[in-house]
Amino acid sequence: MERIEEQLNFIREIDKEKEIFRQTYLADGSRKENDAEHAWHMAIMTMLLSEYANEKIDVLKTVGMLLIHDIVEIDAGDTYAYDENAKKTQHEREKKAADRIYGLLPGEQGRKLYDLWEEFEAQETPEAKFARTMDNIQPMLLNDASGGISWKEHNVKLSQILGRNERTHLGSETIWKYAYNNILKKHIQKGNIIDDVNENL
Repeated sequence: MERIEEQLNFIREIDKEKEIFRQTYLADGSRKENDAEHAWHMAIMTMLLSEYANEKIDVLKTVGMLLIHDIVEIDAGDTYAYDENAKKTQHEREKKAADRIYGLLPGEQGRKLYDLWEEFEAQETPEAKFARTMDNIQPMLLNDASGGISWKEHNVKLSQILGRNERTHLGSETIWKYAYNNILKKHIQKGNIIDDVNENL
């Protein structure tokens, strides 16, 4: 009974992920999405788009990685992609959170999820690279659908987006090229993204 109690306590604890709101709006622009919605969306994206991965991936493992990697934000909070000050302490905050939250589970289960989280952070395996691609492309899709609201609110520059996405192509060249040519270029032309690298589109 102790084992199942630990598992159920963890399950109850991660319900808090629904309360962590991100800076990205839903497709209809009505409100900002939460971490749980973000994870669900990426999991389905992975099921549908895995054929475009640069390398063969274990889809179930990648889905699991995406479902658990932001759980640490229950304690650490969401770190906005373009908040340079917050990013300085992000890893330290998230490491402490990972120790506590994954530590709620029975030993071997907690270690398995912790290792999966670390694999995502390291960005070395095919699964972690593709998961990062999904993590970067999903908000881009929502920004596109919502008319670039979040980009406009934060006066986001193209150089910031390119910096954030410097590894996105490592998971999928096809998806990155599609996003750049069909999403970013459009929003540069519309003025929703500040062109500070002189793309002259």
